[in-house]
Amino acid sequence: MVATAAASSFFPVASPSPDSGAKAAKLGGGPVSLGGLKSKSKTHGGLQVKANAQAPTKVHGSKVTSTEGTKHDDNMPSPAPRTFINQLPDWSMLLAAITTVFLAAEKQWMMLDWKPRRPDMDFDPFGIGKIVQDGFVFRQNFSIRSYEIGADRTASVETLMNHLQETALNHVKTVGLLGDGFGSTPEMCKKNLIWVVAKMQVAVDRYPTWGDVVQVDTWVSASGKNSLRRDWLVCDCKTGETLTRASSVWVMMNKLTRRLSKIPDEVKGEIEGYFVNSDPVLEENNRKLPKLDENTADNIRSGLTPRWSDLDVNQHVNNVKYIGWILESAPQPILETHELSAMTLEYRRECGRDSVLKSLTAVSGADAGDSAHGGNIECKHYLVLEDGAEIVRGMTEWRPKHANKLGAVNEAPATNT
Repeated sequence: MVATAAASSFFPVASPSPDSGAKAAKLGGGPVSLGGLKSKSKTHGGLQVKANAQAPTKVHGSKVTSTEGTKHDDNMPSPAPRTFINQLPDWSMLLAAITTVFLAAEKQWMMLDWKPRRPDMDFDPFGIGKIVQDGFVFRQNFSIRSYEIGADRTASVETLMNHLQETALNHVKTVGLLGDGFGSTPEMCKKNLIWVVAKMQVAVDRYPTWGDVVQVDTWVSASGKNSLRRDWLVCDCKTGETLTRASSVWVMMNKLTRRLSKIPDEVKGEIEGYFVNSDPVLEENNRKLPKLDENTADNIRSGLTPRWSDLDVNQHVNNVKYIGWILESAPQPILETHELSAMTLEYRRECGRDSVLKSLTAVSGADAGDSAHGGNIECKHYLVLEDGAEIVRGMTEWRPKHANKLGAVNEAPATNT
């Protein structure tokens, strides 16, 4: 009764006509079934009602009623009539499923929250970083992964260089100056300009190892009329000790003509507000880097070619890849007994995906002939295309692995502008 009343409130039923009983008697003396076939009927009171009935088929002039598909067990109760109420979904089952999911999530959260937190977990090694020092210094943490360490169980110099590059790009992105290019500002993108590194100096006081969390600070300063300087300071998050210091000079290049360009006034207006008035974190090395050839080099590695993964979004070889090519010609005994403590690189020209390069290294130092028992060693490097065009000139300093001394703890520059 209740279901019928509820259904009647949603689906009004027209009053039966006086001759409805007679018509029902002619069709078999019983009510018309509404559970199968559909046929149109007249509209009563603005609501169109569909009745499910089928006229009997005539065979040789006689009426035959089809019984296929309508077999019923006399002992089985007839199905309930289809109404609006009994067509609703079972909300109780849906509510039970949602409750189960929330209870499981709450249990997992309680288990995670119960675990004791270590002091080194206060740092977020996976965050994009943040602006500090009154908006002039960008800071980001990195966790040293297992695949970033080498045979010495310490992070490679290429890993450190990738961290420096990542913080530089995130710095530009965080302050809202990242355009479509690789570190290019919006005005640079309009003029097809990109940044390229001209000189890089790195000093490594100690290499981090697997599981260490390092803090990288970076900032920019003016460097002449048509270049800027970017510095980095890498520290151990747990001890605060300085691990790496680096300073670089960047110039602009037109990505269409591949020629160096002056910094337009529009670009200067974008970046000058973020300059820090400070000295370089490393004193500039003004020593002239020599040009090597097959007669002056001690080791030569030829046939070096870039892979597709070595190219950046500006379609030239990433500057970190050059470091790997330079070390390809370093003597193996030096790599086994010494570690790189300082590096100066001068980038002369870019190379593309079809370039073939040659790496040359000359070794010098008091004990260069006996690196296994010697002290510090100095190497000069020269990276050149097969046709003779210069790519990079460099110099590296190496110390014995047992003499890994920590440097003094430095601080990020003051914000005196």
